[in-house]
Amino acid sequence: MRVGELAERTGVSERSLRYYEKQGLLTAERTPGGHREFGDWAVDRVIRIQALYAAGLNSTKIATLLPCMRDADGGPSARATERLVAELAQERERIDRLIADLLRSRDVLDEVLEMAAQPRPAATAPASAV
Repeated sequence: MRVGELAERTGVSERSLRYYEKQGLLTAERTPGGHREFGDWAVDRVIRIQALYAAGLNSTKIATLLPCMRDADGGPSARATERLVAELAQERERIDRLIADLLRSRDVLDEVLEMAAQPRPAATAPASAV
């Protein structure tokens, strides 16, 4: 499939897909006319890349990690090094902290929403000065 179709199928811009290729995250065959051609496997790869970006990993870390991940067509092509495992453990802890922060924020919003849903007491008119 061409880059436009991959963009359409994944919801990722063509510009981002070209960036992924430049960063070594995605590879394409070239047609005799120089157009990029991707296999069906590229859809899963792009979705995985997007998920890793969403988790806060940068392209360098993703490039190191991708070969260690199971692809749709088989097992990983490399094993994670001890250093990568340690870095990923730190990333996981960072994500856990973010989740905890988000849960606290949601609890605060829930409190406000609960209070807003309660009927307000009737307003009392100020006493007239006589």
